[in-house]
Amino acid sequence: MASESLDLFNEEEPFIKGRHIVTIFHNEDNMYSVVRVRIEETNTSNEEKEAVVTGHFPRMQDEDTYLFYGRFKEHPKFGMQFLASRFQKELPQTKQGIVHYLSSDLFSGIGKKTAQKIVDILGEKAISKIMENEAVLNEIPKLTAEKAKHIYDVLIEHQGLEKIMVHLNDWGFGPQLSMKIYQSYQNATLEILQKNPYQLVYDIEGVGFGKADELGRQLGLSGKHPDRIKAACLYCLQQISLQEGHVYADSKALLIRVRDLLQKHQPERIEYTDISELLVQLHEEGRLIGEEKRIYMPSLYFSEKGIVTNIKRLLSHKEYEEQFPESEFLLALGQLEERIEVSYAPSQKEAIQTALSSSLMILTGGPGTGKTTVIKGIVELFSELHGLSLDPDTYTGEEAFPVVLAAPTGRAAKRMSESTGLRAMTIHRLLGFTGQEDLEENEERLVDGRLLIVDEMSMVDTWLANQLLQAVPDTMQVILVGDQDQLPSVGPGQVLQDLLHSKAVPTVQLTDIYRQEEGSSIIELAHQMKQGRLPQNLRQQQPDRSFIPCHTNQMEEVVGKIVRNALSKGYTAKDIQVLAPMYRGPAGIDRLNKVLQELMNPNPDNSRKELSWGDVTYRIGDKVLQLVNQPESHVFNGDMGEVISIFYAKENTEKQDMLLVSFEGVEVTYTRQDLNQITHAFCCSIHKSQGSEFPIVILPVVKSYYRMLRRNLLYTAITRSKQFLIMCGEEEAFRFGVERKDDLSRLTTLRQKLETDVENLEDPKSAQEGSKVGAIDNADPMIGMDGITPYDFMEAQS
Repeated sequence: MASESLDLFNEEEPFIKGRHIVTIFHNEDNMYSVVRVRIEETNTSNEEKEAVVTGHFPRMQDEDTYLFYGRFKEHPKFGMQFLASRFQKELPQTKQGIVHYLSSDLFSGIGKKTAQKIVDILGEKAISKIMENEAVLNEIPKLTAEKAKHIYDVLIEHQGLEKIMVHLNDWGFGPQLSMKIYQSYQNATLEILQKNPYQLVYDIEGVGFGKADELGRQLGLSGKHPDRIKAACLYCLQQISLQEGHVYADSKALLIRVRDLLQKHQPERIEYTDISELLVQLHEEGRLIGEEKRIYMPSLYFSEKGIVTNIKRLLSHKEYEEQFPESEFLLALGQLEERIEVSYAPSQKEAIQTALSSSLMILTGGPGTGKTTVIKGIVELFSELHGLSLDPDTYTGEEAFPVVLAAPTGRAAKRMSESTGLRAMTIHRLLGFTGQEDLEENEERLVDGRLLIVDEMSMVDTWLANQLLQAVPDTMQVILVGDQDQLPSVGPGQVLQDLLHSKAVPTVQLTDIYRQEEGSSIIELAHQMKQGRLPQNLRQQQPDRSFIPCHTNQMEEVVGKIVRNALSKGYTAKDIQVLAPMYRGPAGIDRLNKVLQELMNPNPDNSRKELSWGDVTYRIGDKVLQLVNQPESHVFNGDMGEVISIFYAKENTEKQDMLLVSFEGVEVTYTRQDLNQITHAFCCSIHKSQGSEFPIVILPVVKSYYRMLRRNLLYTAITRSKQFLIMCGEEEAFRFGVERKDDLSRLTTLRQKLETDVENLEDPKSAQEGSKVGAIDNADPMIGMDGITPYDFMEAQS
């Protein structure tokens, strides 16, 4: 039997065969395991009798023998380990061994007598015979059908996984990805992939079209095979939407991109008709939506429709327009100004009054225009005029607090809470999202309260905006707050811009700059940048900003000097934020983080705990950034925290390395397998900083950033600074970025739909069911495709 196992592998590749002694660690979610084995055979130079083996495999049974292929590697803390890329269990080779195996705890209810009967009748090949044909167990006297099935199922589960892992390895998949594929498809893995390897593109995160296409070639699905072309169509559409932020793809552009992708991986000529026919078929299957010459992911198509429907619904409520006479409003406003010692400007008074008399309103304006002051005024007057208390302790039982404050990120919500004195939360938490929702889920959610204010609306993407508006009841007034000149959302769409440009929603734009009166040259710079220009005195030292000329190869030294100077004046790592647009290169985020860690949180004598993951080393005291939403822990993408503790595997009952991070008092534990969810945040991307403010912002801008430099990116960066802004780099690069408007304008139809649909408010509820994402299941498959044939896509050839 040993020789049979070895035949499955390349005998020249390092291997060890060993008997399982103990499992040190096993993660049921991804099957990552650390086990100790007694070595029976190896072709390596290792002379030890035992070895620690790490890899992805199911929980192993004591005393069972396994064959592992991989390599030995020295771990800095745990010594020599064998990193297994694949494995196979050695089945027992003697009758006695088979009896012992079949009567083990693995096969509950099967005793030694029954196992002995099986071996007596089926012989030494009993296990392989059962796996090939479970009917052979019918020959065993007194063996019930239930027990026979149990024996077969256990053998298939354990031996089937090994067979699947071997096949996936032969197809070029690594152990971690192989386990992820197996967990999705279980024992049907090989059957599913042999039938359609391109299913991986839809189902498995981390598998792109190229990887699936490579498998397709091995299995003979190449060229113009319909499954191949369909996968390329959906993959390109997902890239256009989820990576580039467009809500739809132009059909001509999509055809060109799909054909380029197909012919890049295989040179066989693909015609546009081959692709367009399958685009129409995908539409008929409900996997994409076609409307005129636009192609949508269904979730985004119905999200746009949902936003329009719910805006119509909210705007149809006119009862708020006359609820307070102007005299009553002005009296209450005057009393508020006296109480909080603020004198509101005319535009601010207009904003507060519009908010109180509208079912839905947008408040917009750049930095220093008083949005925060207006929000506080809206909240105070809303409670005053409605006779409501803003003391949370007065609301008990089922009675909801009347004012709901929300923002896309935890840091933005915290700033909102600090400015109003009221509780604020992320939109995800408000809606009760766990992070596991499918984009096409249609679960009913309702926000409880009477006034909803959402800040940093420019960061809200199309899908989230639909979910949010859908959750607003008819009895709630809504204020959307944001700066349209900032970067659009990371996800698809540009919701705030589309709402503003459509003029469908009552809007008040604040233009007067109040912080400038306090001597803020940062605010002055921001507003000049909005106009596409830089001040002549850019290089001149200002009380709150400066510009230090340098080149890319000088950036480490210059940023280091600035940081050392700030630290010497008593500022902390939390106060200082370096922002950059790109991760790679000598002036990139990754490189700067390594330099800044040694400045802000050094460990010269190795006296403090560290935990290495890849080429990153984390220390207690490091500033880190959350990269994904983790609603169950109340931590979200963009939140910044501090590493407060490190636990090594030998120090805890979980027997694994762990990192404890505090996000403003919310403590989250990360195991090694979770460390891809965080990164160092001494320097972070401008996109990730959106919604946050820092006392000191250091902004490198050099020509090597050329691809990323745009006005809204630089504007977003400088408006993150509360007290001091230090720009360093090349003035020419800065001017180029400010003069370059966003030439990557996003493709959306929200503005168009708002301009045509919101004018008609006869029956806003009639379309509400169709607005929800899940309604695709009931939609006419040819909606928007009337009369369209594959040849209508042929313009792409011209």
